[in-house]
Amino acid sequence: MNTVELENVTKTFGQTAAVVDLSLAVPQGSIYGFIGPNGSGKTTTLRMVTRIFYPDRGRIRVFGQESMGANSERVGYLPEERGLYKKMKVREVLRFYGELKCGRHVDGEVDRWLDKLDLAEYATKKIEALSKGISQKVQFLAAVVFRPELLILDEPFTGLDPVNVEALKAAVLELRGEGVTVILSTHDMHIAERMCDFIFMIFKGRKVLDGTLAAIQDRYASDTIRVRTEGGRAALEGLPGVEAINDSGQEQELRMAPGCDAQQVLAALLARTRLRSFEIVKPSLHDIFVRIAGPPAKEASHA
Repeated sequence: MNTVELENVTKTFGQTAAVVDLSLAVPQGSIYGFIGPNGSGKTTTLRMVTRIFYPDRGRIRVFGQESMGANSERVGYLPEERGLYKKMKVREVLRFYGELKCGRHVDGEVDRWLDKLDLAEYATKKIEALSKGISQKVQFLAAVVFRPELLILDEPFTGLDPVNVEALKAAVLELRGEGVTVILSTHDMHIAERMCDFIFMIFKGRKVLDGTLAAIQDRYASDTIRVRTEGGRAALEGLPGVEAINDSGQEQELRMAPGCDAQQVLAALLARTRLRSFEIVKPSLHDIFVRIAGPPAKEASHA
C-alpha cells in the first residue's frame, strides 16, 4: 500500500516549469528520500503533496485521498524555512501546535518528546532565546508531537552539530519503526544512503532516479575504485584508464573509463606510490548525483 501517489504531475510558475510530468509512489511505513540540486523541484513537490501548492496537471493522493494536505492531523510537515512564535515558551508552543493539529491535549506527548531529545531544560524558555540548533529540534517536535502517520521533512539536519544529527536520525528511525511513513528531503548523500529505504532524485523538474539504493547502483557498472595512498591525489593524476577523481581528502574514488582494467590501474598505482587500501566498488550515491547533476552533465545538456 502506498501512502503518497503522484500521477503525471506538472507545476509551472510563469514560464518556468518547476515539476514536469512527475509520477512516484511512497510505500507505507518507509523512509523515502528526496534528493536533487537546488532549484530542481524538490520543495515544490513537497508543497504540492502538502497542498500548499496545487498542480497545474496530474493527480496527487495522500492516504488515497486527493483533498488531504498539511492541515490534516495525519500529516506532519517540517518546512525548509523554519518559523516558530518567538515570544512563546517551548512547552507552550508545542502544546499549541499539537492541539491545533489534532484537537486534543498533547501534554504527555510534549513531555515525552522533550525528554527524548534532551530538551526538558528548555521547556520554559522562550523560542527567541534558543540557539539555532535547539530551535530546529523544537520545530521538529512541533511536526511530530501529535503523532502523524505521514511525516514530511525538508532538510531537517541542516545546521545541526553531529550529536543533534544523530539524535534526530534516531527519532526518525523510531517513528519509521512505529509505522510512520517519512518523506525526507536532504542534500546529504551519506544520510540518504544510510537512512532511506527508497531514493528519488529530481533534476530540472524531472525524475531521474527512483528505487532502492541497491537498484540504483545496479544501473551503473562496478566502475569505481576506492583508494587510500601515501601520495594522496597527486599520485592519481593522469592515471591511464581513469576519467574522473572524487577526492575526499584522506580517500579518493576513481571512476574508470569503459573497458578499463582495474588490475592495470592497480599496477600503475603501485609504480607511483604505496597503497593503504584498494577496493573495486559500485559508485556511491554522491558520485551518481554528481554524474547526473554536476558540471559535465550541465554542459552536456546545453550542448
